Amino acid sequence: MLCSKRRQLLTALPALSLWGALSNMPAMAVGRELPTSKSLQNDIAAALKTSKPLVVLVSLDHCPFCKIARENYLLPLMREQDLAVVQVNMGDVTTIFDPQGRRTTQSELIKSWQIAAAPTILFLGKNGQEIAPRMVGGSTSDFYGAYLQERIEQSIKALK
Repeated sequence: MLCSKRRQLLTALPALSLWGALSNMPAMAVGRELPTSKSLQNDIAAALKTSKPLVVLVSLDHCPFCKIARENYLLPLMREQDLAVVQVNMGDVTTIFDPQGRRTTQSELIKSWQIAAAPTILFLGKNGQEIAPRMVGGSTSDFYGAYLQERIEQSIKALK
């Protein structure tokens, strides 16, 4: 009897350990990706209905600074400030509709924006107009979040 209880406990331990680890994970660790835009025109329209800009992360696969910007700053802002944030990827040939509704690829769109560095964060308003200065490059600086928040506030004021 004691051996069978011990065996049950030992077989349950790995599952309990996994459950414990998952239940203690921060919320942002579940779902670490931003939505990838299919239509910037539609995404901008939805953002403007809330009187906020569309924030666009131009990202690159395996970019550590992109990961920091996405996971430590943009995903929390989406949740905490109900901010519309999407991602487009350098080198990605997936079809996307630009702010004017024209069909293009993510890669061509990024070239048309003359973006050469990842991460780059854009703040878009009506017709895809940039309404706050871009944030180019990544940082582990304590000021990155403050700079990002400043640009968000600036872009919200520009929409009024």
